[in-house]
Amino acid sequence: MIGDRPWRPGDAVALREVRHGRIWSARPAIVVQDAGPERQFFVPAGMSWMCARRPDGTWLRLPESDPDSEWTLAPRDWDTNALSFAWPDVAHAVLVFWTADWAPRGWYVNLQEPLRPSPVGFDYMDHALDIVATPDLSSWSWKDEDELAEAVAAGIYSEPEARRFREEGERAIERLLERRTPFDRDWTTWRPDPSWPLPELPVGWDEAAV
Repeated sequence: MIGDRPWRPGDAVALREVRHGRIWSARPAIVVQDAGPERQFFVPAGMSWMCARRPDGTWLRLPESDPDSEWTLAPRDWDTNALSFAWPDVAHAVLVFWTADWAPRGWYVNLQEPLRPSPVGFDYMDHALDIVATPDLSSWSWKDEDELAEAVAAGIYSEPEARRFREEGERAIERLLERRTPFDRDWTTWRPDPSWPLPELPVGWDEAAV
């Protein structure tokens, strides 16, 4: 949303993870829908995104507990087509994945902060724990439980926060089992508008988050 106006389909925005006021990652995405109760974004294979890396070149899986720790953002390639769904004040997003040549890969529930509008798109922060499901939704499983435990042990998240993340995951599983949006239809044949170019991060994506 730009001011009080929604983004238009085809607009390129930045989906940024932000912690302690610092940008942890930034993905360029194309707006599919930013009107009504559901936001949709397309993240295409072949784009480049920015990810946290230590000075020695090691990519970081988890945010540092020390807000003054040394790391920078560096580009990485993205090799998957993804359509992402998010809702105001909901602490998870749902993504459906395809390979670069559009073979179905499955579903992914990303537990995260609700999206916050920014001048260049939307900001949030990942909550480590996730859920994966098969393309036909016949089975699902928790993902990265070990990473959440590691994050709690490192002081990145507290035990009460970890419990809240799992409770949110349970609500997302109810959404899946009850076949509520976006699990209420087959997205296998969905394709983006062919006129949409490969997105790049918009000017100002690296400015201090608010």
